[in-house]
Formats: sequence, C-alpha cells, structure tokens
Amino acid sequence: MEHAVGCGGERVVTRVVLLAGGLGTRLAEETEVKPKPMVEIGGRPILWHVMRHYAHCGFKEFCIALGFRGDVIKRYFCDYHSLSGSMTIDLARGEVRRHERGPDDWIVHLQDTGLHTMTGGRLKRLEPLLRAGTFMLTYGDGVSNVDLQELLRFHRSHGRIGTITAVRPPARFGGLVFDGDLVVEFTEKPQIGEGWINGGFMVFEPDIFRYLDRGDQTVLEAHTLERLATDGQLAAYRHEKFWQCMDTLREKHYLESLWEQGTAPWKTWQ
Repeated sequence: MEHAVGCGGERVVTRVVLLAGGLGTRLAEETEVKPKPMVEIGGRPILWHVMRHYAHCGFKEFCIALGFRGDVIKRYFCDYHSLSGSMTIDLARGEVRRHERGPDDWIVHLQDTGLHTMTGGRLKRLEPLLRAGTFMLTYGDGVSNVDLQELLRFHRSHGRIGTITAVRPPARFGGLVFDGDLVVEFTEKPQIGEGWINGGFMVFEPDIFRYLDRGDQTVLEAHTLERLATDGQLAAYRHEKFWQCMDTLREKHYLESLWEQGTAPWKTWQ
C-alpha cells in the first residue's frame, strides 16, 4: 500500500473500499442504464465526489466493489485520464499529445463482486486487497464533510475492529415558524433529532473478515455490524455536520442545487 500525507500532515497507510454494486431501484429514472454511483451531481458522478473527499485528505487508493453495470464504472476510469484536460491530436499519425498532466494521482482497483451479492459479500470478495491492515469503507452514493483524518484517529484510539460514522438523518420536509396563528417563515432544517443512524464512512481492521461468514449473502449492516456490536467491537464516531445520501430523485435534485449554488458542504477541496 502507498503512504500518503493527509490534510493534517499525518502519514496514513490505508485503502478505501467503495460499495458501488447496488441496483438503485428508487432512482429508476436515472439508473436504468447506469449504476447509482454514476448518477451525476454538477456534471460528475457522485462516486467522483466521494473519492475527491477522501483524496483531499490523503486517501488515494480505492477498491471499488462493482455489481450492476460495473462496465460503466470501468469505462469511466479507463477514459478518465485520456479525456481530461486539453490535447492535440495528429489525425494522420494517430498521435495524441496532452497539454497537462493527469488530473488526479489516484490508484483505483475495480473488482467485479457479482450482480446480486450483498454488501458484506462484496467486502469479503475484496479480502485479498485488504488483508495488510486498517482500511476505510463507505457507500458510493452518499456525501458528507466528515473529518476523515479525525475519524481514523478516533478508530485507532479505541482499538476495536470497526468504527462507523453516526449521523442524524436530514429532515425530509421543511419546518414552519409561527407568530400566533400566522406563518412567518419556512425553514429547511439540515438535521433532525430523531436519533443516530449509520451514515457509512467506516473504518475496519482485517479481523472483520472473520465476521463475513455467510458468503455472498452476508449483509454487512445486519449480519456483520450487529455481531460486532454484540461483541463490543464496534465504535461510533458522531458526526453532527453535513451528511446526505442520494436514494431518491428529490435528494439528487437537492444535492444538485447545493452544487450549483456553490454551497456544497462536502466540497472540502479547492
């Protein structure tokens, strides 16, 4: 694994797993011909937004678990370098001369993990790439401004097999502010106090593979994380700032509007 320097200057040695194999049925209008992580926000796949967040903090080696229309993700990264930036093409000689260096210095492992494999099964299939040490994991369809360096430090300080990032779910509806019987203001509250949920952005030690013992049908969230919790091996890093998944068109349009307005909280890079 490669050494990288994170945002706070700390040297880290870890890979990032991105679960990108689901069907995305609740975004059917967008996902009939492409996987949900390739649905675009601001002209870029949401998967790219997630990766830029990690890369900005020094985590630049990715293991992407592919499933439904994995070929679309493969093609995107195969073309990523050649189609970025300006170039000159000599049609007679078939030569292409790039004007700039490639845009990102990432290493991306693209692993087919089956069409109907569950989340834990997908992770199990990546075991050969992850045996060496601590690794991070998240979903390819949710963004946040979680401090990834602090998350890793938190995980290591607790000495457990796993750490999840606990978030409060965004409010589905705006609120009302009253003055007596009159409505004086509509509010869009970013978070509500309905309790904490697993927001992804997890960190694991290789010992987790002992808990992935149901083959392709292993569900990470139910079978594995619940057993880790029972065994006292799962810590929770509480993140009170921005977090948003993209399960519906409404959520997709919300993220798009934040990006277009230049107020996307997950854009931690310049």
